[in-house]
Amino acid sequence: MTTTTLAVLVPLLPFLGSAAGLLLGRTAPGFVRPLAVLPTLAAAVLAVLVAARQGGGKAIDASTQLTPTGSVPIDLSLHIDGFAALAAVLVGVVATCVQIYSTGYLREDPRYPSYAALVSLFTSAMLVVVYSGDLMVLLVGWEVMGICSYFLVGHYWETPEARSASLKAFLVTKLGDVPFLIGLFALATDAGTFQITGVLGAVAHGGLDHPTLIALLLLAGVAGKSAQFPLHTWLPDAMAGPTPVSALIHAATMVAAGIYFLARLLPVFAASAAAMTVLAVMAAVTMVGSALAALAQDDIKRVLAYSTIGQLGYMAGALAVGDRGAAVFHLVSHGAFKALLFLAAGVVIHAAGTNSLTAMSRMSGLARRIPDAYWTMTVALLALAAIPPFAGFFSKEAVLVAAEHTALGERDVAPAGAGWIVLVAGLLTALLTAAYALRLWLRTFRGRGAEAPDLPQALDSVRAGGTPIRQPIAMTSVLWVLAIPSLGFGLTVTYLDDWFDGHPLTPTLTTAVLGTGLAAAGAAVTYAVWRTLAARTPVTVPVPHVAHPDAEAGQVEAEALHLPHPAEDPADPGRALLGPLHGPAADGFHLDAVYRTAFVRPVLAAASLVRFLDREVVDTYVRAAGDSAKGLGWLVRRAQTGNVQTYLSALLAGSVVLAIVAVALANAAAGA
Repeated sequence: MTTTTLAVLVPLLPFLGSAAGLLLGRTAPGFVRPLAVLPTLAAAVLAVLVAARQGGGKAIDASTQLTPTGSVPIDLSLHIDGFAALAAVLVGVVATCVQIYSTGYLREDPRYPSYAALVSLFTSAMLVVVYSGDLMVLLVGWEVMGICSYFLVGHYWETPEARSASLKAFLVTKLGDVPFLIGLFALATDAGTFQITGVLGAVAHGGLDHPTLIALLLLAGVAGKSAQFPLHTWLPDAMAGPTPVSALIHAATMVAAGIYFLARLLPVFAASAAAMTVLAVMAAVTMVGSALAALAQDDIKRVLAYSTIGQLGYMAGALAVGDRGAAVFHLVSHGAFKALLFLAAGVVIHAAGTNSLTAMSRMSGLARRIPDAYWTMTVALLALAAIPPFAGFFSKEAVLVAAEHTALGERDVAPAGAGWIVLVAGLLTALLTAAYALRLWLRTFRGRGAEAPDLPQALDSVRAGGTPIRQPIAMTSVLWVLAIPSLGFGLTVTYLDDWFDGHPLTPTLTTAVLGTGLAAAGAAVTYAVWRTLAARTPVTVPVPHVAHPDAEAGQVEAEALHLPHPAEDPADPGRALLGPLHGPAADGFHLDAVYRTAFVRPVLAAASLVRFLDREVVDTYVRAAGDSAKGLGWLVRRAQTGNVQTYLSALLAGSVVLAIVAVALANAAAGA
């Protein structure tokens, strides 16, 4: 079987699994789980085979015309280089882990068949984006992911949080997609093709007439899809969806799509120094702002959501200094440990019965009850904090090295100012990331107070003798699978040059010392503040309100959305570290309030005005016309008595009147 055929099957198999799952979900429910897991697993295996055959060498291209358009043709095409090959492996592996995990997490969920089918369709759409060599076909996958995210985030549609979050995610991303679509058409008009290779060839020969305008329009779509400032506000609220969906969105689809698109078309953006500077500023604000917000959140999933926004800022920063190798390297590395963080958080929420870090900090023994989640989440948090030798250290250092080279003038793809902006923001974010990562770990696994609530009673036999209570094997096994690349993927850095444009990705001494030193300082200060505050704060004996401990994991999470978070915890190191910034940071720096004031309220006011004009002005004329016709009809109806003598009298009288009028007119005419 040729490599092209294998590549076609990679997105096709999850799509067929999705269609079959929807068709058989009610008539043959026993097939739903196999149809969810097996096609996605097969796609992951085929993606690995495609990557092995591509080998980081010459790109694989194949195309056939989809339809003649009369101007710029649209083709079904593949363009598989080292970036695409590795990104497809990431998508396949993470999606498979999510599907396996979901069989245990949503085991009793009545909407599991549609959920599993949408996850498969989501995966297929992302693989289309990864492998596509035509921008219009890429756009199809781009938009399908948007509608899948709407349904999956709103999976618990009975809760107002899920309904509003799904609608917000859809509308904010569409806000970026409108200029994105305009930018694609403008790009194709200048380049004369939708083919990515043709577009890049046109850029290389100076064929773009409006590079800055096109780059900024496309950047708006990337900001919406990849949750970059100022269109990032949908991602923290999207945590109202099931945790496996969060893992898929944050690690391998949706938010990764924007960064991947930017990497694919980086020469288009590099053709405009202004666009690269805007990208650098956007990345810097995103990095620092999201890290500060993460340090103030109480919901464990919202901490991870803001963490994702910040790590995507690192990737955007690497692209802003012209190094797409560093960006995609961090994209793959981050995908592994962020998927692990979210899936482990799902186990934690199930065990604790709450998503509140304050509530978890008032429980003891949580780490003993869920040892698999404890150890794997520790590995993932170390990778997130970029502690060597974990994967996040090498990929984050690749970004900082790229920024350093641009700042010092050793690379001229982007302005030196963009390099300094990304470098300073990246180092500051490294400090803040280590701080909020350690805060999350301490408040989750080092709580003080009553014992964490027991897990389902069906596991009584396992509890005998104090044996740690285990989650379903489908949930815990994938944690260890993802822990392997979270720990070891960075060690392959010396072997990956051919996959990333041949640029070395190894750390330099300067950035390694600075980055790791700042991370260590952030962690040390956070730990010292936590110890000090914990010593001053009495142990809280009452157990906070938690979801029903006997429920399945998905039900526990759905119930946890309704539970009030406990009162502010004086032992929270985030509050002490942020000081007066804590309130604004916890509320996302009030950006939602700004949007409500600047956009939502004016739109609602305009809608109210239009409604008033429609009902009170336009409808008034319509009603008046109707009433006039009705009144005229009433008058005519009064004349219809049914009496023949009346009709004859009226006819005679009318004839006399007409005769008199005729005579009068004739006399007048004769006299004239």
